Amino acid sequence: MAEPLCPYFRRCGGCLYQHIDYPEQLRKKAAAVEQATGLSSIEVFSDEPYFYRHRMDFIFHPGGLGLRERRRWWRVVDIERCVIAAEPLNGLIQEIRHFFHPVEAFDVRSKRGTFRFAVIRTTSLESSISIVLNEEAKNLTSALDQVRQWAESTSAQNIIATFVPPNRDVSVSENYQVIKGRPFLETELLGQKFQFPVQGFFQNNPKMAERLHRFCRSILENHSSGRASLLDLYAGVGPFGLLNADLFDNVYLVENYGPAVQAAKQNALRQGKKNVIPILAEAKEIQRLPLPSPSVVVADPPRSGLHPKVLKYLNHIKPKVILYISCNIRQLRHDLAALSGAYQAQRIALFDFFPQTPHLEVAVELQLSS
Repeated sequence: MAEPLCPYFRRCGGCLYQHIDYPEQLRKKAAAVEQATGLSSIEVFSDEPYFYRHRMDFIFHPGGLGLRERRRWWRVVDIERCVIAAEPLNGLIQEIRHFFHPVEAFDVRSKRGTFRFAVIRTTSLESSISIVLNEEAKNLTSALDQVRQWAESTSAQNIIATFVPPNRDVSVSENYQVIKGRPFLETELLGQKFQFPVQGFFQNNPKMAERLHRFCRSILENHSSGRASLLDLYAGVGPFGLLNADLFDNVYLVENYGPAVQAAKQNALRQGKKNVIPILAEAKEIQRLPLPSPSVVVADPPRSGLHPKVLKYLNHIKPKVILYISCNIRQLRHDLAALSGAYQAQRIALFDFFPQTPHLEVAVELQLSS
């Protein structure tokens, strides 16, 4: 047993494992991966167990800023400092709390109120905050004036106001207004600079992200001989394809979020990767795209896993190697079964992106059976 570092443990619904020694947390997660996939010899990668998150969504409440209470989703635990958040992020929490106090907070049961979330993101280069507002609030204009006034004093370089409907529990939207700076962030990964949209996805544990990408490159280096092409599905802003573009003749990035595709194009241009082709399309439409059959596929899908049409496509073209990155081991088990007739797992690795929580990331190297 471990002594929880967080004073809100057992009240806040964010961390469930702080009472478990960290080595035991890793053993517990490795056992869960083995049980879900039936695969053993799991490689385990970990780093700092605290102060690692570089993105967090905090909830406004009448007394300040906090996170959802465990088992009481409608209540908020006031949070002054989060022990899994990176220290620069904790500093921004204090700036928001001190300015927006008191605040007309949104009530999730009555669907009334104005201020909903503060989405904070930090990188080694800069930071952003999205103040999420109820788009139907009566005092939306005065709330925006508040955000503009605060933007003048905050140390965050980029501030946006995001508008969401009262009947949806979301913290991102295509309906937003840039108050200060830009609607995207810049970060560095394995020595390369990447832009990504403030509203888009990027791994929020940078140390573990680098470990994941080094692991993936060690695999891809073994399968890039000859005139090989790489297909990167659910590509986001393109880190898997771009970081390994030197290994392949052509790299195709398929992503369905327009701002991420635009960022991928800028990333490829800035990095001088002329053989990288970003494509705006749903992964499930892959059969309709005029692409050559890739010899290697990298797939990093959302929690819902590979779309059935993607699985059908992969079983049809049978690439030599599939590198599958999963954040949902139950769905991973389903997808591996759908590919098991043609593929065998060569390496499987657990990456502990989210210490103190049950969440994890898994990478599996699948090779076409001879």
